[in-house]
Amino acid sequence: MERVFLKEGEEDRLLRGHPWIFDNEIGRYQGACETGSVIDVLTKSGHFLGRGIINRNSKIQVRIFTRIREETIDRAFFERQISRATEGRSLLYDDTDSYRLFFAEADGIPGLVVDRFVTLSGEIYLSIQFLAFAVEAYRDDIISVLRDLVSPAGIFERSDVHVRALEGLQERKGWIGNSRNPLIFIRENGVELEVDLENGQKTGYFLDQKHNRQFISKLCRGKNVLDTFTHTGAFGLNAWKGGASSVLSVDISAEAVATVNRNIARNRAEHCVTAQTADVFDLLKSFEREGRRFDAIILDPPAFTKNAKMIDKAYGGYKEINLRAMKILQPGGYLLSCSCSHFFGSDHFYGMLQNAAMDARRKVQILEKRGPGPDHPSLIGYPESDYLKAAFMRVW
Repeated sequence: MERVFLKEGEEDRLLRGHPWIFDNEIGRYQGACETGSVIDVLTKSGHFLGRGIINRNSKIQVRIFTRIREETIDRAFFERQISRATEGRSLLYDDTDSYRLFFAEADGIPGLVVDRFVTLSGEIYLSIQFLAFAVEAYRDDIISVLRDLVSPAGIFERSDVHVRALEGLQERKGWIGNSRNPLIFIRENGVELEVDLENGQKTGYFLDQKHNRQFISKLCRGKNVLDTFTHTGAFGLNAWKGGASSVLSVDISAEAVATVNRNIARNRAEHCVTAQTADVFDLLKSFEREGRRFDAIILDPPAFTKNAKMIDKAYGGYKEINLRAMKILQPGGYLLSCSCSHFFGSDHFYGMLQNAAMDARRKVQILEKRGPGPDHPSLIGYPESDYLKAAFMRVW
């Protein structure tokens, strides 16, 4: 067995559960340890830490797949891991639900993301991402296991992400096997939604907010709602489903707003929901100048930072939209504020909300702190998997 030995003291993070080993943490190699090889990871003194796949072209040089010395990495390994994930989801979701079937490191296979979409006609489609060389090397085995376990009508690959370049891989997008229409329709919390597997964000749709969309709908009955960074309009349509009196859904992308309008029409919600193309920052400022007020506001922006160096800039962006939203809420109004950047951690996020409330001179109650649904588990010791913050607030 080929091996890498870590430098003195570099094992602490791995012992806490983190599955990555960076190139500067490795003290020496034993054997060829060529890219794609299965290797054992040991402390400097030779204590076994785990087994993984090495990629000499990446700063993340080894991704740990197992901590069990006797376990081999083969098709049977992937079948065990994916079966565990599917069995766990089956206890929490109905057969007609769409959800994340496999969440990479948090589910035990670094770099593998699989979303399961169920259409209105009951067909299952998988959207899959191979984000690391470690899983690209076992691509055929993984696809074979998914077909055996899930029997999907189609599998669409969305490995069109920049992180593959960091792994020495080219981006890839398209059907695996027979081609189908990439535009499908799902039902979420009683709302029918269009999902574009080919051109939608990430894997086609953000499934992680499903439970939060359902929760906010309970607070919107009879309310005048502003849904910002709306993307497909899912939050706004959940608010409509919950009995909102009116909903304005806003996104800077004209293509996104076109999708929102199709979803509004599909649900026959035109009497309640309207969509507008606008920059949310500018729109919140104009509403404040005009004295326009809302009973509930949803802030679900894209990640304002994708690295640790941009935290200060991200802080300013998050604070501005939250401060302005607080200012245009009616007294006693509800605010949902989200951040999907793991770099912008909980301390930064809730500290930002406190300062926004202070500057807006509003009293803010946090009703509940939430994250993604259970189909997006977080792995202890791997903070990158604990990314989504969602604060449900009441503002006075």
